[in-house]
Amino acid sequence: MKPMTIGRLSKAAGVKVTTIRYYESIGLMGEPDRSESGQRLYGNDATQRLSFIRHARDLGFPMDAVRSLIQLQTEPNHDCSAVDSIARQQLADVRKRLNQLEALEAELKRMIASCEGGKVDNCRVMAALNDHNECLNDQHERIHAM
Repeated sequence: MKPMTIGRLSKAAGVKVTTIRYYESIGLMGEPDRSESGQRLYGNDATQRLSFIRHARDLGFPMDAVRSLIQLQTEPNHDCSAVDSIARQQLADVRKRLNQLEALEAELKRMIASCEGGKVDNCRVMAALNDHNECLNDQHERIHAM
């Protein structure tokens, strides 16, 4: 297969050019070949690697986990218990975020239900936002992005 430019690779893998450069800078992608003029050139393996990274990120795996999974991918005869462990940790993190989101939903519903309209200075939503003690549940801490 003919080597691809970074633009073609971007389209093939559904990843922005800046993302490819970022992944290269943090070592998730190997150093690409270069043309005589210095243009990056990629093979089919780069498309597969980017698709793998993108899918892992879509599933919420943090970068450290993606890095570990890529390393494990280079050892195909290795026991997959490490992969299983990484996936189980991701599932636990997702479950934790789901619990936090449920608590957040309940607190927002409660705040909205307690609002009787009127003026902002008497608004129960504003009161709860101004004083965390007005909340019934502490489990609605900020949800960090996946």
